[in-house]
Amino acid sequence: MLKTIFKLLLTVFFVWALAYPFIQSGDIDLDEQTSEQPKKVKKIEKPLHNVKLPKFSEFSDVKEKKHAFFNFIRPHVEAENKKILQQRAKLEIARMMFENNEPLLKKQNNDAAQILKSYGLPQTVNTLNITQALRRVDIIPKELALMQAANESAWGTSRFARIGLNFFGQWCYSKGCGMVPKRRNTGAAHEVAAFKSVRAAVSSYFKNINTHNAYKELRAIRANLRLEQKPILATELTRGLMSYSERGEAYIEELNTMINQNRAYFNE
Repeated sequence: MLKTIFKLLLTVFFVWALAYPFIQSGDIDLDEQTSEQPKKVKKIEKPLHNVKLPKFSEFSDVKEKKHAFFNFIRPHVEAENKKILQQRAKLEIARMMFENNEPLLKKQNNDAAQILKSYGLPQTVNTLNITQALRRVDIIPKELALMQAANESAWGTSRFARIGLNFFGQWCYSKGCGMVPKRRNTGAAHEVAAFKSVRAAVSSYFKNINTHNAYKELRAIRANLRLEQKPILATELTRGLMSYSERGEAYIEELNTMINQNRAYFNE
């Protein structure tokens, strides 16, 4: 009897010994499979342009980052202001000729009509329309344009700046016109505009400030400064940007603070 029990126990032991490696390897495989499960890879959003942007987020030195950002945006702002001053000069000459009862040349009339059209005004070239146009066809101080670009794009590091060259937070309203904000409210249809070039983004910003009804006050402040023959200062015009941000007065104060803190960079 004891001999039979001993043989039975011995058989069970050998069966367990033979099966043990396979039991263990099964456990290890399960653990390894769990630890090696593929992690979710964050999808990289492809830029909607072919512009090679400086890697603003990689600057560790704040001064170097600001220099890089301003040097990148400034030429486009200065070019836009130069174009606007040329347009303005043509309108001022036309108005002066009307005041002196002198007829415009055909080219002068065509140029003036094209400028009026591009600023959303009637194309009839007369003193009234030209006077109205001169409130719109005017510069935006580079200090203001640069600081809004820095503020709205987080110094060029925002998703909208990187993917769509949108440095000014401009919206568009037709499906597919730009980038859908990740935190867009349910039912909202707007997108953040995308541009193919930095110059196009800057031009759009200038046109927005110079034509949209929301910035009528800014244009009035600027026209008064012209009338009083005073400099068109960025910190004066910010008062007309109350509608640019939902933050209102806080946004204006922040812009003015940024302008005053960064004056050393504007003309370098």
